[in-house]
Amino acid sequence: MSDQTSSSLSRRNFLRLSGLTGAALTIGFFVPALANGKPTIMSTAEAASAGIDLTAWIRIDKTGLVTIFSHRAEMGQGAYQSIPQIVAEELEVDLSKVKVEFAKGHPSKYGSQITGGSSTVRGSFKALLNTGAAAREMLITAAAQTWQVDPEACYASEGQVIHRPSGKKLGYGELVEKASGLTPPASVKLKARKDYRYIGKPVSRLDNPDKITGKAVFGIDVSLPGMKYAAVERSPRFHGKVKSFNDKKARAVKGVIDVIKVEMPVFSGTREGVAVIADNTWAALKAKKMLEIEWEDTGIERVSTESLYQRMKEDLAKPGLPQKALGDPVRFFDKAEKKLDLIYETPYESHSAMEPLNCTAHYTSDSIRVWGPIQGPDWIQSDLSTRYKLPIEKVEVNMTFLGGGFGRKAFTDYPAEAVYISKAINAPVQVVWTREDDMTQGPFRPGGVYGCKAVLQGDRINALEIKLSGQNMDHQWSPNPDKMDYNRSTTEGWLEPYFESIPNYRFADIPTESPVPVMWWRSVYSSTNAFAFESFWDEMAVAAGKDPLAFRKAHIWDNHDRYHKLIDKLKEVTNWDKRGKGYGVAFAECFGSIIGEVVQVSKNGENGVKVNKVTVVIDCGWYVNPTIIEQQVEGSVIMALGAATIHATNFRDGKAIETNFHQYRLSRIQDTPEIEVIIMENDEKAGGVGEPSLPPLAPALCNAIYDLTGKRIRKLPFSLTNLPEA
Repeated sequence: MSDQTSSSLSRRNFLRLSGLTGAALTIGFFVPALANGKPTIMSTAEAASAGIDLTAWIRIDKTGLVTIFSHRAEMGQGAYQSIPQIVAEELEVDLSKVKVEFAKGHPSKYGSQITGGSSTVRGSFKALLNTGAAAREMLITAAAQTWQVDPEACYASEGQVIHRPSGKKLGYGELVEKASGLTPPASVKLKARKDYRYIGKPVSRLDNPDKITGKAVFGIDVSLPGMKYAAVERSPRFHGKVKSFNDKKARAVKGVIDVIKVEMPVFSGTREGVAVIADNTWAALKAKKMLEIEWEDTGIERVSTESLYQRMKEDLAKPGLPQKALGDPVRFFDKAEKKLDLIYETPYESHSAMEPLNCTAHYTSDSIRVWGPIQGPDWIQSDLSTRYKLPIEKVEVNMTFLGGGFGRKAFTDYPAEAVYISKAINAPVQVVWTREDDMTQGPFRPGGVYGCKAVLQGDRINALEIKLSGQNMDHQWSPNPDKMDYNRSTTEGWLEPYFESIPNYRFADIPTESPVPVMWWRSVYSSTNAFAFESFWDEMAVAAGKDPLAFRKAHIWDNHDRYHKLIDKLKEVTNWDKRGKGYGVAFAECFGSIIGEVVQVSKNGENGVKVNKVTVVIDCGWYVNPTIIEQQVEGSVIMALGAATIHATNFRDGKAIETNFHQYRLSRIQDTPEIEVIIMENDEKAGGVGEPSLPPLAPALCNAIYDLTGKRIRKLPFSLTNLPEA
């Protein structure tokens, strides 16, 4: 390193130190590239001296205000509450003294920032606990040095350090200047779970007041000086291009500034459209409807729902790409006396978050800044950096609150389109999608057809084969994907101990060819897999002459105590052994959690049923806030109920049919049954909460309907008021 470079670095670090130390104590952690993912906790002073970008989880200023930086999006799942609740526990500070700020996208600094896979708490809670505890110990040391006493004689409580013998107190704000120059302890002692004050308690959410009063900033609330507004008419067929357009009528609308051709990435392809630029959103939306566009969609397959599912069913005849196998199940099928061979179908679905997509972008020659409801700020930052050939530090991604996401707002298409428009008009722009845009453009949850075969010997499964015929999401990212690359989510949702008790099994997928863009939808492939898995378990139990719950438990060896406890709890709280007719059960395991659900139904009219109650037992291991868990479970159940019985996305002539809620009706209050949530208490690793409770609902419901009526439902969605024929 040259003297000039060294001097420059020293000056830069001096400025960073001057700006970030003294006035506040900032402490966080970073994960060195070759440290096997183990975080190192550092103060701002250490980080600046080493030229390291610190993950600034906690900042305490001289007023005692604690600012906690949330690296994950808040879309209703509770990260905005859970992260502060974890930190405040070990920091010993009242949550009323805590402010939360969204961190900007920064993959090298914050690691993965994708809010998905129920990963926020389970991926960070240990580092967050240790960071809070380290800050507390630094403040205690600073107080002890001030008083010239033994730190062991001091303790922290309510944002203060207290000297036990004398009762002297110093607030955190009074200690930050001294504490900021200390080195964080290499190790800290964490509280026992029994001593938690916040964690595990139903603490009110920090974002509630601002959301109730309207102060919370969502994407649509962003406003920049000189900002323009845009609405885009995109090709109704996936990956279509603009052949020509007439914008005369659109330009005549008051407030319209310009009309331009635009494009946006859709995985490895491109979709084109025409954007109306205006000085207000209403003018842009009004003028958009007046555009006359001729589309070029030659070569794009004009699929229909019927043709897609016929293709998937025919594909089941293929051997498929095996993800997981043991023994040789196929050789048992031909000669078996007691066997099953069944097919289950699940639909395509729209994400339909209550807040449609939107994004604000400002492109300049040397930087890009975006604001919006973004699930994966690090992904967006990396994508835009690559797409526009700018250093990643020149791309700033700012998260707002999200009005729901369910995976859709982790995609890179809508921010990329907003930046494209900003560059074209040389001004900041806010792009707003209509509900029709949101529902018809995709990507969608992929539909699937499942072929399930089993051979029973007595009351046990001897051989099992399950094949998924459906689109492989991973194949879309490359223009020339490896079609022999199997779907690694083919077993997602399946209880892991089942593998040990079945001597012969094979799970495989047959990738369906389709132009329809598909991607993650709440609980990803578990949302469709579990319907086939757990419906099939029920049918195998009936064929074996066994109780459905006992049949499942018998296929989980005794060494899996955690699973047995959950099954026993579900059995206890539903009074399963003394139940009447109309009860169905299902399980799922995904994102580190195990869930059991029982649905109870009764007859409603001549050929309908009413869902009376859903009981959910969730084992998510170490958890933060039971109220948030209950909210997420209830939301999952309601969303799953809608996907099973009310809504689906269908296609005709290569286009999505459902355009708004008059066709794609979501669950209403009157559709919602009583939902009881029981949380298992244990010391297992933290698991997910926002997604795992969705998969078991559909199979538990259909199993309950069979228990009541004798009708087997193997295709979703179906009508509760007019059940399909058995």
